[in-house]
Amino acid sequence: MGGAIARLESRGSWIRRRAPAEVQKQNLATSRSRPSHAAMATGTHLARAPHPTPASSSSAAAATSVAAELLASASRLPARRFLQLHAHLLRTGLLALSPGTAGSAFLSLAAASLPSPRALAVLHHHLTPASLPDTFRCNAILGALSDPHDALRFLRRMRALGRRGNAFSLAILLKPCRTLAHARQLHANVVAEGHLRDALLATSLMRCYATCGEGEAARNLFYEMPVRDTIAWNVLISCYMRNRRTKDALKLFQEMRGRENEAEPDDVTCILLLQACTSLGALDFGEQVWEYAKEHGYAGELKVRNSLIAMYSRCGCVEKAYQVFCDTPRKSVVTWSALISGLAANGFGKDAISAFEEMIRSDVAPDAQTFTGVLSACSHSGLVDEGFRFLDMMRYDYRLMPNVCHYGCIVDLMGRAGLLEEAYELVTKEMRVPPDATIWRTLLGACRVHGKVDLGERVISHLIELKAQQAGDYVLLLNTYAAVGDWMKVAEVRKLMKEKGIQTTPGCTTVELNGEVHEFVADDDAHPRKVEIYEKLNEINMHLRIAGYVPNVSSELHDLDSEGKGSALAYHSEKLAIAFALLVTPQHRPIRLAKNLRVCVDCHNFTKVFSGIYSRLVIVRDRTRFHHFQGGQCSCNDYW
Repeated sequence: MGGAIARLESRGSWIRRRAPAEVQKQNLATSRSRPSHAAMATGTHLARAPHPTPASSSSAAAATSVAAELLASASRLPARRFLQLHAHLLRTGLLALSPGTAGSAFLSLAAASLPSPRALAVLHHHLTPASLPDTFRCNAILGALSDPHDALRFLRRMRALGRRGNAFSLAILLKPCRTLAHARQLHANVVAEGHLRDALLATSLMRCYATCGEGEAARNLFYEMPVRDTIAWNVLISCYMRNRRTKDALKLFQEMRGRENEAEPDDVTCILLLQACTSLGALDFGEQVWEYAKEHGYAGELKVRNSLIAMYSRCGCVEKAYQVFCDTPRKSVVTWSALISGLAANGFGKDAISAFEEMIRSDVAPDAQTFTGVLSACSHSGLVDEGFRFLDMMRYDYRLMPNVCHYGCIVDLMGRAGLLEEAYELVTKEMRVPPDATIWRTLLGACRVHGKVDLGERVISHLIELKAQQAGDYVLLLNTYAAVGDWMKVAEVRKLMKEKGIQTTPGCTTVELNGEVHEFVADDDAHPRKVEIYEKLNEINMHLRIAGYVPNVSSELHDLDSEGKGSALAYHSEKLAIAFALLVTPQHRPIRLAKNLRVCVDCHNFTKVFSGIYSRLVIVRDRTRFHHFQGGQCSCNDYW
């Protein structure tokens, strides 16, 4: 690079020596009457340099050759170095000598080397019909401009000069799309220019709508596409998942496999669908996807297997997850982390720690996600000393900085051990990262379990400071007051929630049957088999009361008498889901439920007694962890 610049300086001096004396005088007078080009190049508006008198054809050709060599050899320069080059090119007039080749290369270099607004100023200054690059170079310039608005301005400018671009030009502008207005503007261009048949462009536009949270717009565009390839289907599936339409994402799998469809699911489709099944706890559907993957040669893909381990773990099938793990020949850190996290979430803390130690022996270095899993294992199993040992190992042996997730596990661990004040001290004084709302909610949950009202009020104040308080946080505080019988405080919190317009999220429990997800809410009357379900639930309640089950009225936060509270608790969504599952699942199969909120105390007690009386394994995944109910006991040891 230095040699090319030196040769360029030499050529420029030689040209100036060969120029007539009057031209040199004119250039000297002009240079004295205007500020330096280097200073002008840094401004927003650039004055156009006077055209120097051409030298002899041979010297001009030689200088042009050196300029082209220099510009072609540099894909990107530091901004300061580029401005020096820019000033030199303006001073010597080499851009004017070759506005086509050298000018196009210079414009590309400007877009790559300067921040987007300054690059746009340089582009607008030098862009002329003569220096306008071809479509390929224009697309490269569009891709180099980091600000999507600047890229859009450049597109307008190049089109005004006669370069229309192509479908790829619009696709480049869609990649950094961050606003809905930008997406709609580009959508209008796509339709107006007849590019909707371009699958790459249409899928980029769908992805842009999904990023902006406009799932319905992405869906409408998908069904307007004349040709839908597998990538387009995958984008729509991910769009549904991003917008929490997970059940709709699963339906697309059957639609893709329809006879009228030419696109076949690929390995990416399998990964996305397994992630959707993980979110819903849809075990049967996940196994259908796995069967498809095996039939079509995707079973050996490591990412598919990692997603399958996570799916089995999140559905409570730890044995199957472990089997897939053992059958995976080349295990990455993601594979190990998926197993460790799955074991931890299901309450197998010591097994998770054993897996972590085996991973170390296998010379696979753990990452931040691995430590989140092993610290979570210590938390769910109450292994306080081990938790702090792994935190020190993370910091000192592997030089990894703990983040809020790792500290959250430690706070949960200390809360389980009853060390609430110590946990509060850790959060407020010892953590090296600012606490987020999740950490405060973890500590608030521990206050609910241990009945620490004063500390719970302090924790809520921190959530209010973060402006992150949610309905669930107030419900935890309500539970804390209700547990100690302070109904006056319960009424005050309810009044505060009403004044702030805070609405609680309705509890919802899902059960999967033959690939179809059934959803229940409290006092549900929408299910087609509601009569059978309520009859079965009444029968279950009768058997459980005979066995000694008594409703835990502290779970009902309204100030009612005991009979009223028991009646209000009788038809919670978990109980309706258990009654339905008892109707439709054979005796040998576990009952699997997924809940959107933390399990309430009464439903937890109900399920424990149910598992003993009916001799059924019940696996419940709530918002925070798994509960394996069997023989009247729960894997969480009544701490959740």
